[in-house]
Amino acid sequence: MTNKFEALKNSDDSGEDEHGSKDIKSADLISSVPLEIPPGDHKLQYCYWLWYSRRSPGKQSLHSFDQNLKLIGTFGSVEQFWAINSHLARPSDLQSHSDFHLFKVGIKPMWEDEANQRGGKWIVRLRKGLASRCWENLVLAMLGEQFMVGQEICGAVVSIRFQEDIICVWNKTASDQATTSRIRDTMRRVLNLPPNTVLEYKTHNDSLKDKSSFRNTDIFPR
Repeated sequence: MTNKFEALKNSDDSGEDEHGSKDIKSADLISSVPLEIPPGDHKLQYCYWLWYSRRSPGKQSLHSFDQNLKLIGTFGSVEQFWAINSHLARPSDLQSHSDFHLFKVGIKPMWEDEANQRGGKWIVRLRKGLASRCWENLVLAMLGEQFMVGQEICGAVVSIRFQEDIICVWNKTASDQATTSRIRDTMRRVLNLPPNTVLEYKTHNDSLKDKSSFRNTDIFPR
């Protein structure tokens, strides 16, 4: 593949584009089939799927967000992860309003998904140029189970925007303050954030109410 963005083209109505990327309609079928791990691979504790989305600036409906989600691939071992990752563009090289969504298989990167309904996300806003390094550090920490919060982690998202880039970690239970605090502290450590870095938290229920991912957040520290 000569152009790393070719795998991220929009799909047609069949649910799969010419390069094999699948859309949200195919996700339930994919998640129902056990992922085959080659003998000798270093198996991860969970299987993951990686999604890509890009939209035009401005408000969008839930339906259009569904249409923009493209499933790049699934993996359940260290080797399978690197095989996918090696063919991807780095986050900092993506066009504005592009996102990578890395979630456990079976959890869609949507506020309404059953696993996400009672959860929320930690938000870190980055100056331009830091997204690729921070994203790789976060992904490796997540795959390596460094958060130490059991099954609470649902996934992570890197969002490329015009003036800043944003990294988020989604968890299942927004009301569990001890767990959400541990996730926040782990993010500070693995991203090597300065002590005075502001992190924000927003429940998915609040996002559903105001149709926004990053506005009207709770800020820590205040």
